[in-house]
Amino acid sequence: MLHPKKTINCKGRLISLEKPLVMGILNVTPDSFFDGGRHATIGQALKHTEKMLEEGAMFIDVGGMSSRPGAPLLDVDVEMGRVVPVVEALGQNFPDAIISIDTFRSKVAIAAVEAGAHIVNDISAGRQDEFLFETVANLGVPYILMHMQGTPATMQASPQYGDVVADVLDFFIQQVGELKQLGVKDILLDPGFGFGKTVGHNYQLLNNLHVFNMLELPVLAGISRKSMICKVLGVKPENALNGTTALHVIALQQGAKILRVHDVKEAVETIQLWQQAETYA
Repeated sequence: MLHPKKTINCKGRLISLEKPLVMGILNVTPDSFFDGGRHATIGQALKHTEKMLEEGAMFIDVGGMSSRPGAPLLDVDVEMGRVVPVVEALGQNFPDAIISIDTFRSKVAIAAVEAGAHIVNDISAGRQDEFLFETVANLGVPYILMHMQGTPATMQASPQYGDVVADVLDFFIQQVGELKQLGVKDILLDPGFGFGKTVGHNYQLLNNLHVFNMLELPVLAGISRKSMICKVLGVKPENALNGTTALHVIALQQGAKILRVHDVKEAVETIQLWQQAETYA
C-alpha cells in the first residue's frame, strides 16, 4: 500500500511519488527567460507537449506569464487568454496527461481547472491573491507552494535572509498550516530557486533540501537552466543543460520528488541512472 504522503490525488487519479517524476515546462509566453515565444500558439504547444510526454514527463506545467527577474505584471485577462485554450487543447489531445497551471491568480486557477488542469502551481504562495488558498481548497486539487522573496519585478534587487534554509522552512510551516486549515489535502513544496535568492542562497537551499522533509510533503526542484548555473559556469541559459543535469543529481540525493524541467529526456535519464545507483548503494 502506498504511503499517503507520497501520493497526490489529481481529480481522482492517484499519482505515486515513491519514485521521482518529471514536470515538463510549457511556457505559452513571448518573454520567458529561456524558451519565450517558442510555444505561443496552440499548434506549437501541442507539438512540444507531445515530445515531452513521449520523453517521459508525468506532468505538463502551463504558464502564461513570465516570472523571470524583472518581469512585468500581466493583465489577468491576457493571462487567461493565453493559458485556458492551451489547457483545453492539451486535455482533448492528451487525455492521460496531468496538467499543472502555473499562476498566482484565483480567477486563472478556476478557469484552468475547469478547462482540464489538475494542479495549481503558485510562485507567490498565496501572497499575491488573497483568495487563492480558499480557491484551491474549493477546487480540491493539489497545490504547489513556492517560496519567493518579493515579486518577479523586485525579487533579485537585494535578497537577504538571516538563515535562508531556516527562513524558508519557517515560511513553509506557516503557509502549510493555513492551507491545511482550509482543507487542502495535497501540498507540494518548492523552495523557489532563483526567486529572491542570491547564487549562495540557492546552493544553501539545494544542499539542504532534505530539511524540508520534516514537513512530510514532497519537494519539487525547479533548477532548469537558471542563473545559479549560468552565473557559476559563465554561460547563457541555452548552454546550461549540462549544469542542470549536475544539479538535478544533487536535488535527487537530497530527496526531491519532482524535477521541473525544460529538457525532459535528460531529466528522465538522470532519474533512471540515479535510481540504478541507489539500487547498489
